[in-house]
Order: sequence, then structure tokens, then C-alpha cells
Amino acid sequence: MSEEKGVADVSEAIDGARDILAEQISEMAKYRNYARKKTMQDGLLEASAKDEKIQSVYEMYYHFSEPVKKLAGHRVLAINRGEKEKILSVKLIAPEEQIVRYMEKQLIIRQDGDAARVMEEVILDSYRRLIGPAIEREIRAGLTETAENGAIQVFGKNLEQLLMQPPIAGCVVLGWDPAFRTGCKLAVVDETGKVLDTTVIYPTAPQNRVEESKEIVKKLIRKYGISLISVGNGTASRESEQIIVELLKEIPEKVQYVIVNEAGASVYSASKLATEEFPQFDVGQRSAASIARRLQDPLAELVKIDPKSIGVGQYQHDMNQKNLSEALQGVVETCVNKVGVDLNTASAPLLAYISGINKTIAKNIVAYREENGAFSTRRELLKVAKLGPKAYEQCAGFMRIQGGKNPLDATSVHPESYKAAEALLKQLGHDPKEIAAGGIRNIRKEIADTAKLAKELSIGEPTLLDIVSELEKPARDPREEMPKPILCTDVLEMKDLKPGMILKGTVRNVIDFGAFVDIGVHQDGLVHVSQMTDRYIKHPLEAVSVGDIVEVKVLAVDVAKKRISLTMKIRETK
Repeated sequence: MSEEKGVADVSEAIDGARDILAEQISEMAKYRNYARKKTMQDGLLEASAKDEKIQSVYEMYYHFSEPVKKLAGHRVLAINRGEKEKILSVKLIAPEEQIVRYMEKQLIIRQDGDAARVMEEVILDSYRRLIGPAIEREIRAGLTETAENGAIQVFGKNLEQLLMQPPIAGCVVLGWDPAFRTGCKLAVVDETGKVLDTTVIYPTAPQNRVEESKEIVKKLIRKYGISLISVGNGTASRESEQIIVELLKEIPEKVQYVIVNEAGASVYSASKLATEEFPQFDVGQRSAASIARRLQDPLAELVKIDPKSIGVGQYQHDMNQKNLSEALQGVVETCVNKVGVDLNTASAPLLAYISGINKTIAKNIVAYREENGAFSTRRELLKVAKLGPKAYEQCAGFMRIQGGKNPLDATSVHPESYKAAEALLKQLGHDPKEIAAGGIRNIRKEIADTAKLAKELSIGEPTLLDIVSELEKPARDPREEMPKPILCTDVLEMKDLKPGMILKGTVRNVIDFGAFVDIGVHQDGLVHVSQMTDRYIKHPLEAVSVGDIVEVKVLAVDVAKKRISLTMKIRETK
């Protein structure tokens, strides 16, 4: 023994040897791998309340236990949040006995004697103190990462569906941003998105100037030919809707209304971008304009808002923000490029999402347009500051010019393929002007052999087919295939709902365990994943998407808790 080396007696020497052995065992990959595999296979995640008297949204996890291998992503994220908020205690219960027995069989050669007993103690210590906690951290981190990736995917899909909702074109829209104390902000927006008028009315509490407000709205409807009212679904939305329905019954004009998800409108209205766009308006007026415009062209308006503020995800504040932002930005870019933009009307934020265009070039395009007037050809883009040949090559196919010098500029045909497209038209005896008149229907039927023709035109067959599709239906909008929003003329309240009622609704949000559906009663109803279809589905996205119009049956209504349970399995009812 040596006091200099910090070992005073035999007992300390044995304890030190035990610690060294325990650490050596814990570092052996073989045992860690076995422990990890066994815990994933047979482990349980348990959650309990730190104080059961506290009411919270985590009550279903106050006595929770579920096999690790069966844990759903949304449960992992909910438990993590409950633990972070110090409502829940969480622990991973591993099959300790099985893991330790396995390690003993591997490490203890002779089962009798003092050495075997010491090794048993060492192995147990190594597992409990070193291997077990490390594996628990590892597994929980892995569960969280998987859950976050799944949530990001769902968020991305929801965002794509929201951005790709069809525009309601050709309408003068009244944007209505509801509120109580500060009054309801109104903005009249013409068919092109230009704000024609703004005002504030006070039909709700505490002022309750209902009749005065109705008269103001009636005058606006008559003056501007308003045919659609876009109402935000925030505070005082229900009260505003009641007034609108009463008003519509009092006027001869055919006017409809839509409840619009206003998530992100307040974020936009207070942003630097909104200030630049509407310097003369206050935040309420900007918000009302945004609510009107997101009905006319959801994509063009929603790209101005941080995707995380749009309100179609779950637990987005709990996950890796960098990964989330990158994924959502990618979704927005894909949607914008899929639809394309009108070069002469698109805003700088919208242009910035086009392939090859950054924020600086987008601002330069708008500045060039304001200084020199509307673009007449795509080639003019090359005159824009900092937009070189490479950027032009990337972006040109996504830029549309309506009524320009070359009818092909209104299509998604890339300038590189103009020569081939013009040769095709000439060969088939068509004039390019026919494109501007609505396209050349059934041109595909005029081609006897696409492979032969593609060879003659010195292009690939897929390129030829793309050109043909575009000539048949120039600048087709992929959003046209999506379901249109439900337009309303009457109102339904939550207390009006009865079990068994069949209604049409719009899917507002899809999450891991179901979908929230707007059925026109201000409070969205939940369709649980088990109530979506007769066949087994792993995820709600297999059955529905954001923006889908679905038929639902009311299962239960809890007015006090503001909960509506719905089912889509209504075949037997009909």
C-alpha cells in the first residue's frame, strides 16, 4: 500500500480496482450495443406527474407507460415538453436483469468464489452507473430526433398543401380583421391585390355599434362591387361572423364570406416588409389587407410570412430550429417554382424564392420594373443589375409575362427550347398567337410519332412532351386541381351541433394522431386517425391533407371544453 499514490489500505485498493474494471467494461462496444438493442426492444418509457393536483394539458401522461419500440413521435415530443416545463417526471425502464445476466455470462468464467461475487458487483455498478444512464440519454435523444424529423415532414407536407391552395381570382375582396376593444379593421382589395380603401368599425363589445358598422360595410360593398368577405379566424371572429350573416340577409347584392386562417397575419403586419409595402397603414390595416390577399392568392401572400408562424405544425418550437427552417424554406421554394410567378406583378419576397434569384436580385427586378415599366420579354431580365446569364438560365422558365412580345414568355417553356417550340408550331401549321388565345388544344393528337419528331427537332422526347403540354394549356396552374375553399352565406354555432349531423369541412391542420377540420363553428373539430377510414393507416396524411374538403359526422360535442369529435366514416349513415 502507498499513501503517496492515494491508496491507504486493501479496501481502497479493491474499490479502485472495481472502478477501473467498471469503466473498462462500460467502454466495451459489445456490451453497450447489447444494452442498447435490448432496451430498444424491451424497454419502457414511463412518465408521471410531479404533482397530480396540477391541471395541465399533460394529464394523459400522469400515469403513462409504453414500450419504447411502439412510441409515437407526437407522444415523445409531448412528454419532452411536459418534462421541460417541470410538470412530468420521465424515466426509461430498461430490462436490467437480462442485460446484467448477459454481461455476467460473458465476463465471469468461474461462477464460484469471491472473485465471481466481486465481478457481479462490478458488472452491476458498471451498468447502473455508466452504461445504463448513457444508453438512456442515447435512446431518448434518438427518439427525439426521429420524432422531430417526422414532425418536420408533416409540417412540410401541411405547408405545401396550404401554399398550393387555389386562388380565388377575379373578385373584389373585403378583408376583415376582427377584434373587440380596438375595433374590426377592414381593407378593400381589388382583383389585382391593390388596396382600394381601409377603415375601422366597432360592431363588437364594448362599443357594440352594430347598425353603424353594417351601414359602413354596405356602402363599401356598393361602392367597390365587393363579392367576397375574407374574415380572420382570431379573436371576435364568431361575433363578426354573426354580424356579417345578418348583413348579407339585408342586402340585394350576392356576397359570400370565408373564414380564413389568419395565422401569421399579425407577424407580417408588424414586419419590416409590411412597413415597406404599406408605409401609410397601421398594423391593423396591413393585417386586414393580408387576410384579403391570402384568399386571392395564398401563395403570393403567405411567402411573406415566416413558415413557422403559419400555424400548420405541431411542437415546432421544441425542435431543431435550423433543420425546421431549412426544410420549410425548401418547401416554399418548391411550391413557388412549381407554380411560377408573373414577372410584372410579383413582389420581391415572392421573386426571391425563384431558382437562381436571391433577395438582392429580387429587389433589383422590382426596381427595374418600377423605373422602366412592365417587362415585355424574358430577355429583358438580363438588363437587371446583378442578374447574369447563369441566373437567367436558372430562373427564366419560372417567370411568366402575360401579353408580352413573345407568346412563349407566358408559358413554362424555357427560352432554350423556344427554337424547338417554334419549329414544332411551324411544322404542325400553327401560329404562336394561338398560345395567347388560350392554347392549342389537342395538339398532341396531331403528332403521329413523338420519338421521330423529337429527333427531327434535335430535342429529347421528354422535352417535346413538356412543350406540347404547355402549348395545350399555357401557364397552367397546378393549384387549379386543389379543392376550392367553402364559401358561406350562413352561420352555425357550436351549440347547434348534434351527434349524427353530417357536415362539410376544410382540413386546417394534420398532426400525427389526426386532423383538425373547420366545420364553420369557429372551433375546429378533431378527426382521430382511427376515424378517417375503414382501412388501417399509419399516419393521417395517408387519408387527408391541409385544404382538403371532407364530409364528416359529429360524434360528440363538449361545449365547456370546446371539443368537437368528428368521424369521416359515415358510409353506413347514408
